[in-house]
Amino acid sequence: MTDLMGWRRKIAVLIPSTNTIVQPEFDDMRVEGVTNHISRVAVPNAALKSDADMERFMGLIEEGTRAALESALSCEPDHVVIGMSSETFWGGLEGSRKLAAQLAEWTDLPVTMGSDAADAALKSYGARRIGILTPYLPIGDANVHRFFTDLGYDVAQIIGLKRSSPTDIAATTLAEMDAALDELGALDVDAILQCGTNLCMARHAPRAEDRLGKPVIAINTALYWHALRSSGINDTLEDYGSLFLK
Repeated sequence: MTDLMGWRRKIAVLIPSTNTIVQPEFDDMRVEGVTNHISRVAVPNAALKSDADMERFMGLIEEGTRAALESALSCEPDHVVIGMSSETFWGGLEGSRKLAAQLAEWTDLPVTMGSDAADAALKSYGARRIGILTPYLPIGDANVHRFFTDLGYDVAQIIGLKRSSPTDIAATTLAEMDAALDELGALDVDAILQCGTNLCMARHAPRAEDRLGKPVIAINTALYWHALRSSGINDTLEDYGSLFLK
């Protein structure tokens, strides 16, 4: 039986319960015949004032991921997207591969993670020297840095906005993001990557691309692009930057 709306793909999307950006941004990028199905990992909106706070929050997400995945699988999706980027960078390349292996034990469906999507997006531009914007505390930035250097990228600079709670990430202003993007854009980098799926960047990144004259990759755009392209869906979108024209 073919789903009448998701006749090309049904995509299950796992996000923290505190995340308010992935769902609307993914729905805005939805193409004909593709449907998105959100499953939330239950976590508190805990204060993030220290590296220890962030480590505790990561532990809570890890504990709740399997239950959220099992809930999502009941709608019989064709593809799974992990709409949480920091978890996929934690522990560098080794940690990312361990997470991928764990997910493969829980489902035989194809899975898109932020780490893989970001790498694929950067490779599509031939980028090697990169600047990165995150909402994270220093420990989060250190894990992002480790992941990309493990892959051989030259990370020129990471700017972490040090948001004080998970929901505070979604309140980051365009002016705050632009200030960081402009600082990164002034460096000799091939591309700029934004991490943190609760930062509202999908529609804003193309404006920064035009202003800075270099690729600016929003993590949610990379995730959805990767999910579609790995599913053989090559539709292009005009409002989400140069990546979605690839």
